[in-house]
Amino acid sequence: MNYVGIDIGSTASKVVTRGDCQMQFVLPTGWSSKETCKIIKERLQESGIDVLADSTKVVATGYGRVAVDFADYVITEITCHGRGGRKIAGENCGIIDVGGQDTKVILVEHGMVKDFLMNDKCSAGTGKFLEIMANRLGVTLQELFEMAESGMVLPISSLCTVFAESEVINYIGEGHKREDIAAGVVDSVAAKVCQLAQRKELPDKVILTGGISNSTYFTRILSEKIGRTVESTEDGRYAGALGAALLAEEKSRKKR
Repeated sequence: MNYVGIDIGSTASKVVTRGDCQMQFVLPTGWSSKETCKIIKERLQESGIDVLADSTKVVATGYGRVAVDFADYVITEITCHGRGGRKIAGENCGIIDVGGQDTKVILVEHGMVKDFLMNDKCSAGTGKFLEIMANRLGVTLQELFEMAESGMVLPISSLCTVFAESEVINYIGEGHKREDIAAGVVDSVAAKVCQLAQRKELPDKVILTGGISNSTYFTRILSEKIGRTVESTEDGRYAGALGAALLAEEKSRKKR
């Protein structure tokens, strides 16, 4: 048997497989979730996984989950991220997921999702904002973090991405160092994520998931703002897909 978890995010799509064939991969979602799903299907078939076979069970989640027309189950991001976070961090944990479109705070207690918050009203506190600002500064996301680590924070106060970008443009025009602007950008996102996270009582174990989950610099800044340790995770960007694959396996076993 093969169990496949597919997390179609607004920026990136993640796939995790368990069972006879175990692997994980990520690719850009691009302009069409349906086109991305075709690519995923072909890549899985190349690895010997036939998504239409009885021996394969697929769970889809994420922003574009309805586009996965070969999925056996379609499950919400909260449920899948909660299950994946539990696998990564244990039965009792807090999950802060900084995605491309939204930021989620999920509380897992005794292995089940107890509560959650989601901020999807503006991209200023998400990974998309970081990508936009990195492009504006002419660097990659990794280079943005590296520059920020050696810079002094320039305040970015706007709650809207458009106005925040205007602040960055003004700083560039005034001749400020890119390192200082980068530090301001990262600090701004961390502050907005912190505001969301502090609306809930976080447990002792808190992990960061999403596309920037392996950034030790961002987790350090976020930890300072929240007032407790937030752990970076190497494969945190796969949390939703991992949870989906685990749920595919669990649902299949219950059915049998």
